[in-house]
Amino acid sequence: MTVQATSDYFELLNRAVSREIQVSIQYMLQHAKIEKLIRKVIPENILLDKTTYEAMGKFLREFAIQEMKHSAAVMERIYYLGGSATTKSDRPNIGNSLSEFAKYGVKAEEEALVLYREIIKAAGDLGDWETREVFEKIYSEEEKHLFKFQEYVNMEDEPEGPEVVPLSEWRKIFTDDYFALLNKAVAAEISAIIQYTNQHEKAALLALREKNTALEVIKESNKNQVVSDLLKTIFLVEMEHLEKISERIYLLEGEATYIPDPLPQVGDTTDDFLKLDHEAENDAIVLYRKIIEEALRIGDTKTRHMFEEIVIQEEDHYWTFDDFLR
Repeated sequence: MTVQATSDYFELLNRAVSREIQVSIQYMLQHAKIEKLIRKVIPENILLDKTTYEAMGKFLREFAIQEMKHSAAVMERIYYLGGSATTKSDRPNIGNSLSEFAKYGVKAEEEALVLYREIIKAAGDLGDWETREVFEKIYSEEEKHLFKFQEYVNMEDEPEGPEVVPLSEWRKIFTDDYFALLNKAVAAEISAIIQYTNQHEKAALLALREKNTALEVIKESNKNQVVSDLLKTIFLVEMEHLEKISERIYLLEGEATYIPDPLPQVGDTTDDFLKLDHEAENDAIVLYRKIIEEALRIGDTKTRHMFEEIVIQEEDHYWTFDDFLR
């Protein structure tokens, strides 16, 4: 290895990973909460094709995906340099209005720029030019995020409107226990997103990319590369699941969790990845079938249909991993 990375250097890079995971979750949950806030729109906006809610919701989703890609880029460098990338996230801050979303966004992006300037300097001092280039690119994108959030910081949030009417009879089915069950799904999706992203980048290790057969040389690929590409595709599907489930929770006047459960597990080899991911998909399917059963029992048809669609996709993931384990 041409760059001799120290434990302090890896700790610095992992601080960036934790921060990127944090804001990815933060922005995705804020995006999901937008659908709830739209209901509080003032009457004058009802006739508009687009309001500030839709405008902010659009870039929050884009930022969420971009931030997870940032974390992936940093993870890849950590593994390439011989370190181990963290799966821990800093604490997201969600908020309850557009101005709060913006203020939390400004704070997160300002903290990121300070940290990334430190990392860029440390990378230069170490002669780690590739990592410096990665963070210079990320820095530029985070600065654009900061400027976008600053546009919304001083905006006046729309009024809440009249007092909330007494809870309608049909909404009484949404109990604290039911929200806790739905949040188990949110926690599982966050865990899967972090786990699959980390594994995808760990697969970039030279030891996992080596070609050992003529066929692998000709195809310029191997099992590890195939699994790595697969994980990238599945990660994006899990992001969509997180978006849908958290959005449903917010629409029902609940609050979505931001803590992964179970804790993400990475493993050391591609076979480890497959076994862990196979197990994660199995656990998700069992949980989601339980949610479907409970939604059917209480008459929450929309949530039931949503999870029936998600289960189909999770079963596809399960069988895909199962194919590799045979």
